[in-house]
Amino acid sequence: MLVKTFGSAVYGVNAITITVEVNNSSGQKFFMVGLPDNAVKESEQRIESALKTSGFFYPRTKLVINLAPADIRKTGTAFDLPIAIGILGASEQIEQPELLSSYLMMGELSLDGSILPIKGALPIAIQARKENFKGLIVPKQNAREAGMVNNLQVYGVEHIKEVIHFFKDETSLKPVDVNTREEFFNAQSNFEFDFSDVKGQSNIKRALEIAAAGSHNAILIGPPGAGKTMLAKRLPTILPPLSLQEALETTKIHSVAGKLPENSTLISKRPFRSPHHTISDVALVGGGTNPQPGEISLAHNGVLFLDELPEFKRTVLEVMRQPMEERRVTISRAKVAIDFPASFMLIASMNPCPCGFYNHPEKECTCPPGAVQKYLNKISGPLLDRIDLHVEVTPVPFSELSKSENSEHSTYIRERVIKAREIQALRYNGVEGVYANAQMSSKQLKEICIISQAGQTLLKAAMDKLNLSARAYDRILKVSRTIADLAASEDIKVEHLAEAIQYRSLDREGWAG
Repeated sequence: MLVKTFGSAVYGVNAITITVEVNNSSGQKFFMVGLPDNAVKESEQRIESALKTSGFFYPRTKLVINLAPADIRKTGTAFDLPIAIGILGASEQIEQPELLSSYLMMGELSLDGSILPIKGALPIAIQARKENFKGLIVPKQNAREAGMVNNLQVYGVEHIKEVIHFFKDETSLKPVDVNTREEFFNAQSNFEFDFSDVKGQSNIKRALEIAAAGSHNAILIGPPGAGKTMLAKRLPTILPPLSLQEALETTKIHSVAGKLPENSTLISKRPFRSPHHTISDVALVGGGTNPQPGEISLAHNGVLFLDELPEFKRTVLEVMRQPMEERRVTISRAKVAIDFPASFMLIASMNPCPCGFYNHPEKECTCPPGAVQKYLNKISGPLLDRIDLHVEVTPVPFSELSKSENSEHSTYIRERVIKAREIQALRYNGVEGVYANAQMSSKQLKEICIISQAGQTLLKAAMDKLNLSARAYDRILKVSRTIADLAASEDIKVEHLAEAIQYRSLDREGWAG
């Protein structure tokens, strides 16, 4: 008897429906075809044990299982459930095998028949709705995640017996009900960090506010213990809240990577990823034999924080250049090319020199001659080119530390950032791929960033005096446009330009002695 059940395979951040065909005929052997990997092939032993311990028999006849389309490689253990149900249908242990084709199901089987969680439940649910399946059966731990998709009946199960009983009586399981929007909007402003915890550092807070308002990349340079990491961790609290579309994109990536906690729904806060400096380039951009999203994709719509930037391997930093420009990363293999989105804000921190005390107001730098320049040279020019704000962080004096009153809360800063972003949304309305000042093209720069004669004179004087490079010119204009937006000014004024110029420390000739 031939029976068809349906599963799903995840490629990139999207899913492809897989038809599991099970044919039971006279003979003795078990065959599985359709490019299964070892994890899928091993399902035979898991299924046999699960069926026996659950009180069903495993047929000793010839079983041929085809995973169609047969030219796509199938990986992972999530196909256990559709294969097991297909075997039960083909051996006539399920009374109405025609019902099987109305549902899409995924799950890993334990030897006692219990169903274990899977990766990528959200893209699978989106695909099931697209193909008009009656319902989706997934492990209970993934039910809330899949339940985010509306107009689809999602059933969470803990044991294979529940699934078999469901095909006898469809009322035995209740679909999961998730009020996605309500939960999402309620959780948006619950942060454990706040800018009010930071004593002093008002100039750095201002720089991060500008970075958040224009989606600019920033680098914080300062001695150990000045508060670089502390400030960077609080950046997501002042970024505009995620829209539903952005939250869905972000959740899809985390679902595919298996980073979502059990029983979770939409990601409501912007991601903050802080990889260790020993990270490999594959772990950062994504890849592997079965391509998985890397750290830059997990930071999509959020912040990627690289602490101690010069300590990262040169190759790791260089692979980021293209994704930073294109806002996506393409992983190419011989048979498949997969796109992962990677629209993130890069925030980096570094010491000014190996000992950390170069330019320190009180402590002496102990580095030998040339060490500071050598240390800075670890970061390539093209990468610095993509960083708009260079912020010098100075140690906080005791008088500031001992103050009891709190500084400005993140909520107020966030309101100003949202207002600036709304101005930019109107400005770039209809321009694809541009939603903030940082993404402006050279052509748009000429049209949007028009400065007065006094501004031109100031900029020329600054470029000559500080020996700023040509690359700094565009960045200064973009940052000054964001500062003008924060001040709700239509024109870029001289004071906006003056503030933007001070954020180009590393471009100054002679900064490193």
